[in-house]
Amino acid sequence: MGTSKYSPEFRADAVALYHSSPGGTYASVAKDVGINHETLRTWVRDAEQAARPGAVEATAMEQENRQLRARVKELELEREILRRAAKYFGGRDQLVSSRFQFVDDHRGVFGVKRLCRILRVSRSGFYRHLAGADARAARVRADAELAADMMRIHRESDGTYGVPRVTAELREAGMPVNHKRVERVMRAFGIVGLHLRKKVRTTVPEPSATPVPDLLLRDFTAGTPNTRYVGDITYLPVGGGQFLYLATVLDLCSKRLAGWSISDHMRTSLVTDALKAAAAARGADGLRGAIFHSDNGAQYVSKEFAQVCEELGVTRSRGAVGTSADNAAAESLNATMKRETLQGRKRWDGAREARLAVFRWATRYNTRRRHSSLGQISPITYEQRSTTLTTAA
Repeated sequence: MGTSKYSPEFRADAVALYHSSPGGTYASVAKDVGINHETLRTWVRDAEQAARPGAVEATAMEQENRQLRARVKELELEREILRRAAKYFGGRDQLVSSRFQFVDDHRGVFGVKRLCRILRVSRSGFYRHLAGADARAARVRADAELAADMMRIHRESDGTYGVPRVTAELREAGMPVNHKRVERVMRAFGIVGLHLRKKVRTTVPEPSATPVPDLLLRDFTAGTPNTRYVGDITYLPVGGGQFLYLATVLDLCSKRLAGWSISDHMRTSLVTDALKAAAAARGADGLRGAIFHSDNGAQYVSKEFAQVCEELGVTRSRGAVGTSADNAAAESLNATMKRETLQGRKRWDGAREARLAVFRWATRYNTRRRHSSLGQISPITYEQRSTTLTTAA
């Protein structure tokens, strides 16, 4: 029978009977009045609490204090969790995967439910994260192996190759990688290619020069090798505030550095030597019938240079005075050479070091360095393939 069946008077009498039976127990008194001994115990406890002044208020306050203490303890626990989590989420690592990793690392101490609530991630997502642990570990191992290959390629390129050329090298080696993955792994392992630096102009214009037409009109392309060339002069800083000077001859079709010349002066022989070297590299027919485009520097507008071009069968072309864009391809080549050889240094220690650095770079440039405009192959490879295709046709 439930306690609601008993009247207040019956309850009071049962309690009074218990208190008037010095040797009585809850069980013996309850048996006498026909109720459960636990029911009697409850009635006695309630009556004693009600008899104390302010008992109800004290009980409510005690319960509220317990709740406050529990809340303070929970807040302190949350603060400790967030303090430990701070190192997981610093910088750019504000990722759900990082939060899941924190939950996994600390679930034995704080419990999954509490951690997911504080970090605002779903428990179902966390358990899916755990299920994919083996796959992630495999990806980490694969990235580390790929990074080793990237470091080798980067080192062999003298630290110059960026994402496009590294991707091309990997694909040629039989690794079908996506350029986005290459970019991600290079960033994660701190592999960085060289970037463009501000150019320094060295052209000395010759206002009195006989006009020569611009046959390129900023179209720095060619359908076949050995038909259109550009050239320019750049300085090579060496120790003691001295300079060497480099003249280049670039094939606009294959991007081959067909000829170059280095000297400690900027006389006309600097550029004619580079043009003659290009003619020699092209074999029996040399440069006959080709166009050579330059700026209006004094060396390129001289009678001596015009005479050498006539002897070699080269048609001269020049851009407008003071307009660097009219010879942008040649200037870009020279800027690339200095960027990839100096690699942030202000100068070479001496002339010999500078000459050897340019020679090494020029050889690598023609035989190994990849070009995006050629489909990520080297100039020599491109010319060999062009010859093969022409022969087959």
